[in-house]
Amino acid sequence: MSLSKEDIIDAVAEMSVMEVVELVEAMEEKFGVQAAAAVAVAGVASTAAEEGPEEEEQTEFEAVLSSFGDSKVQVIKALRGITQMDLKSAKALVDSAPASLKSGISKEEADEIKSKLEEVGATVEIK
Repeated sequence: MSLSKEDIIDAVAEMSVMEVVELVEAMEEKFGVQAAAAVAVAGVASTAAEEGPEEEEQTEFEAVLSSFGDSKVQVIKALRGITQMDLKSAKALVDSAPASLKSGISKEEADEIKSKLEEVGATVEIK
């Protein structure tokens, strides 16, 4: 019974860094080769496997005005309603697009801002 490449890769991914180093040394000895670059790659791969494939779920978002579209005045009015900015500040923010509208906000608040501004023709990204 032979092992597939995927079986071998899966087995290596489950090893600790020290186990991978020992494996590489044994392979160098057995086949009479030098695998200096492979050690670095294997070390990085096993370290990533040890840390786990899960990423932290993003909890804070940023609403960014990409463009005000064809209705600049409507976007300024909507922005004032959302952020409670004075007219001068809202106009300056719209004129400086792309610009951050709010950061450190929840996904729901970012979606709400996006939908309100897109209703009046703006383009908003959530990051």
